[in-house]
Amino acid sequence: MVQYMDNKNSGFNMWNANRAAAQQKKSPFSGFLWWTVLFIAAWWAIGAIMGPRNTVDQSDTITVVEDLSAVPVSNISSDVISADVQGLRISDVRLSQYLASPNGDENVVLLGGDGNYIESGFVSSGTTGPVATTVWNNKGDTYTWSNSDGVVFTRTVSADGYVITITDTIQNNSGHDISVAPYVRIVRDNDMGSASGVSNGAIVYVNSDVEDIAWTKLDKQSYAYSTTNGFAGFADQYWETVASISSPDQTIRIKHGGEKYISDTAAAAMPIANGDTATLTTNIFTGPRDNSILDTVESKIPGISETIDYGWFWFLARPMLWILNGIHHIVMNYGVAIIIMTILLRLLMWPLTRKSYVSMAAMQKMQPEMQRIQKLYANDKMRLQMEMMKLYQTHKTSPMSGCLPMLIQIPIFFALYKALLVSVAMRNAHFLWISDLSAMDPYFILPILMGLTMYIQQRFQSPSSSNGNDAVAQTQRMMRWMPILFTVMFAWMPAGLVLYWTVSNIFGIIQMQIIKRQSK
Repeated sequence: MVQYMDNKNSGFNMWNANRAAAQQKKSPFSGFLWWTVLFIAAWWAIGAIMGPRNTVDQSDTITVVEDLSAVPVSNISSDVISADVQGLRISDVRLSQYLASPNGDENVVLLGGDGNYIESGFVSSGTTGPVATTVWNNKGDTYTWSNSDGVVFTRTVSADGYVITITDTIQNNSGHDISVAPYVRIVRDNDMGSASGVSNGAIVYVNSDVEDIAWTKLDKQSYAYSTTNGFAGFADQYWETVASISSPDQTIRIKHGGEKYISDTAAAAMPIANGDTATLTTNIFTGPRDNSILDTVESKIPGISETIDYGWFWFLARPMLWILNGIHHIVMNYGVAIIIMTILLRLLMWPLTRKSYVSMAAMQKMQPEMQRIQKLYANDKMRLQMEMMKLYQTHKTSPMSGCLPMLIQIPIFFALYKALLVSVAMRNAHFLWISDLSAMDPYFILPILMGLTMYIQQRFQSPSSSNGNDAVAQTQRMMRWMPILFTVMFAWMPAGLVLYWTVSNIFGIIQMQIIKRQSK
């Protein structure tokens, strides 16, 4: 290498010689232009690095840990929940009607664990308000605290169903006017691994519109909203915790702070003249994402019934879930309810399925004539299409009529998929060897049965083709792989959905046999 570089005829020496010659020919202006371009590039890079970004700033990522050891803990409860109250904070909300695991005896706990809580407090002007470490005087569900100015804060915390209502009364005896701005803050961990296919993360209702924010989005940036009224909180697959302040002109912020996710709602300041009393109300929902329950909460937290995401086919998902729950009230088992609902759906589609099979049989009879037309007009595409249309009209059939039942089942399938995923009642629902119909079959028995029944149905449904090279035969060869593909796809889907598809296949096999006998 050294010998090559020392060689006068080497490429390296020739490049150096050309470079030196080029430098001698440069004008002073070219050097000035080079430094100008370099300065602009450096200025742009510094601006891109140091400029403002739509992310959580460093101050938001600092979590302050308060010492609440001196603040006593009391308990509130209703017929369905119980929760711990510690000063301004509420935590460890236990849902008495839902078990944490199918075979366990512990209830679901929302806002459990260290650092997870709801805090409802005040930002005061002209006086001092209570903080998280403030020790209140407690008598039953009523808490009282007075500051050095003579301002008396009286708080009542009560639970009705899944709604916790906090009513604050501020009596101004300070001798001068003050103002108090209420806020409510929800701090918790994320729950990314608990759901699939369902909106999971922060949930905001602003200006009569619901917005879902995924945990991954909150990792990248914070969100801020202004609204006359609304609510904010967090939602998992089956549970949600939202808080609503009965006060106008609210500012809502959702952010990721340290190891926690924070929903912060602040309302406009309320002036309180000397000697006057003001009352503030905050409603908090901590419970299941069940439509019948959320509808009853709508009067206290407007818009909460819209927080469940039923997907594109919501207009099918909601009535299907209503029918499924209605059948369950009779048979008392969701697996049996899915079977009955599947049979009812297939009975409704019976005329279409019969038409589909008759159309496929007609297409089979048309094969010789179709082949003759294809050979006769192979060089005239326009005439070929016209003759094929005449043939379809003569036999009163269409290539698409055989696909009609499958096309109709697509929206039904996706609607039922969403309905099963968001249904709290389906959680931990037993059926035969399956302990949870909303989760995958742990032994993969149902997916295999689904694949086998799909293969058998395919064999019965598709008329055999005499010509191995025609379109029907090519379609049949392609469709042979569908049972295997669907078995793999459905292996990790909710067992209730696989049960629906398996029963639908079995019903289809029986249906095909009946239609064949009627046709003969």
